[in-house]
Amino acid sequence: MTSPLAITSHGNNAMTDSTRRPNRLIDETSPYLKQHAYNPVDWFPWGPEALAESKRLDRPIFLSIGYSACHWCHVMEHESFEDPEVGALLKEHFISVKVDREERPDLDQIYMAAVQLLTQRGGWPMSVFLTPDLKPFFGGTYFPPDDRHGMPSFRRLVTALADAWKNRRGEIDASSGQIGTAIQESMQIASPSRSGREVGGEDGLTADLLRGATRMLERAFDSRHGGFGAAPKFPHPMELRLLLRIAKRFGDQAALNMAQKTLHEMAMGGMYDQLGGGFHRYSTDERWLVPHFEKMLYDNALLTMAYLEAYQVTGIAYYRQITEETLAYVLREMTSPQGAFYSTQDADSEGVEGKFFVWTVKEIEAILGLDDGKLFCSIYDVTSLGNWEGHNILHLSRPLEVDAKMLALPALELQTRLMGCREKLLKIRGKRIWPARDEKILTAWNGLMIASFAKAAQVLEKPEYAQAAARASDFILTTMRKADGRLWRTTLGDAPAKLDAYLEDYAYFLDALVTLYEATFEQRWIESARSLAGVMIEQFWDDAEGGFFYTGKDHETLIARGKDPHDNATPSGNSMAVTALLRLAKLTGDKDLFDKAERTLQLFRGLMERSPMAAGQMLCALDFHLGPVKEIAVIGDADHPDVIEVLKMLRRPFRPHQVLAWANGRPESAAANALPLLKGKAARGGVTTYVCEGFVCQAPLVGAEAVRAME
Repeated sequence: MTSPLAITSHGNNAMTDSTRRPNRLIDETSPYLKQHAYNPVDWFPWGPEALAESKRLDRPIFLSIGYSACHWCHVMEHESFEDPEVGALLKEHFISVKVDREERPDLDQIYMAAVQLLTQRGGWPMSVFLTPDLKPFFGGTYFPPDDRHGMPSFRRLVTALADAWKNRRGEIDASSGQIGTAIQESMQIASPSRSGREVGGEDGLTADLLRGATRMLERAFDSRHGGFGAAPKFPHPMELRLLLRIAKRFGDQAALNMAQKTLHEMAMGGMYDQLGGGFHRYSTDERWLVPHFEKMLYDNALLTMAYLEAYQVTGIAYYRQITEETLAYVLREMTSPQGAFYSTQDADSEGVEGKFFVWTVKEIEAILGLDDGKLFCSIYDVTSLGNWEGHNILHLSRPLEVDAKMLALPALELQTRLMGCREKLLKIRGKRIWPARDEKILTAWNGLMIASFAKAAQVLEKPEYAQAAARASDFILTTMRKADGRLWRTTLGDAPAKLDAYLEDYAYFLDALVTLYEATFEQRWIESARSLAGVMIEQFWDDAEGGFFYTGKDHETLIARGKDPHDNATPSGNSMAVTALLRLAKLTGDKDLFDKAERTLQLFRGLMERSPMAAGQMLCALDFHLGPVKEIAVIGDADHPDVIEVLKMLRRPFRPHQVLAWANGRPESAAANALPLLKGKAARGGVTTYVCEGFVCQAPLVGAEAVRAME
């Protein structure tokens, strides 16, 4: 079963209404921008034309930022942007600019910082009003069509701001200057020298930072339902992976319990699609029942990695099941014909949030029959009253093992019966009207998913996963790369790739290429990784303070240039740059890569200490840095049984402090000398394994049994 490839927009009827004239967004490739192409708003895309027009007319800019799967973005569009009176009002007083935050995360970062400074909160749709020199003077998120809940109507807000621009211009100029300065300060991170520490050496990069993170995570942990904090509850995959590393390093059972409790509760809840696999964006309640129904590629990539690592740690089959179901969902519904991965699926279908995913008792019993219907409803909490707005979100109230005991059924029999039920329901669900799908390809998010497929190929011994990762990587390296070696950010369908890539695009994809090398041992992936690392450093590295800027040195000049210090729903660009560079340095022996990674860790030391929940991926990188990292070279013919067995032993367990290389050991093989870790290493018998630290190797381990006995 596949979702229709033609689903690329929200399905607004105005989109096909030939009686309405399109605005400038009709020529854009972003599905989100195209959703607004028939609004009666005189929209501009962000670019020279809009900015010049603002200066020429001396009019402020109304900047509206959102994304295609955003439910409240659609609500505000319907309520306000489809209103001709609102459109006329905006055209008279403002230059209206619509931005897809997934295409332009640089703009999103800057103006989200402004909204948070002004309102102490943020979110999408983001509504910001700028002076012609791009400094914000007012901002917020969703505004209703009428005054309600203490919020002014959008029409009243626009009228008031137009009046302020005309009659209180001096106040606006003064406040926008202050806000611009505050944004610049908020996007910087103090260097070690400015924070009173000396540059160089370890600079406090110790395991104490990991212990401090444990304490803060314990304080935020919900021991009843898992997860961190109260509703709405987000999945925090970087922190879950950090807990697994803390558990291994310190033998900390409490850290492992926090990770396991959260992973179990999320997978059993409505946030997980119990029929089709894959995770929704977040839970609106504290017990993971009611999700915000959109599905994001990055969530499913990051959570797949978390469940995969939990399976490595614990051997619990449920974690493997969730991993495989999620990857199956991505291959089925989120993969382009060319092999790259799409961005998002909408929360809404037929204009109703969640309609595609919910069920009634009558529907289920009509499909499954009375006996299987009653069984399925009892296990997945489907009732006549419903568990959400008169309908039912499928979720597991108890582990299936408990249900099997209550029903006096063998667990395997119950699982098999339920699997058949899910397949029937999934087939029928596929005949419903699908949520919209944003089919643009983003380099960064593809990098995250490539890494997950490549890692799963190793752990689960599924070469088809490595093939999926390789297809997507080839797409990025051919379609999303310029002749000079630099990357593009995005493309859609047959449209040319566009927009210079950001730090996260390079860092995520660079890390993915290293993982793909370890899955396939194809030298081309390491060669591409080394080349991209050079471009990333040339474009983004800050020689003065260390660390990486979010935008390249040739990027459009904006009011601030920051370093993306904090994890959000995805890891910060700097944290993934450090992760990738450290791994690549261990494989290649490139000291410059290692030095830049270490200097970046030093720059972010204060953030890891003060706000570990904003630095989960950086702390994972620190854990790798502290190691000790084993550099392992396996030598022998790829199809030799002992080589196959050794690779299984090295890949199956949770080994976060290793890099892995392979060569057949024959003198004529080019791969034998391609990496310093492999240079000069020969096979002695069927397989020989060299275990090194800092490129100082122990005595070679000959045979599979010698590796089995290794620590």
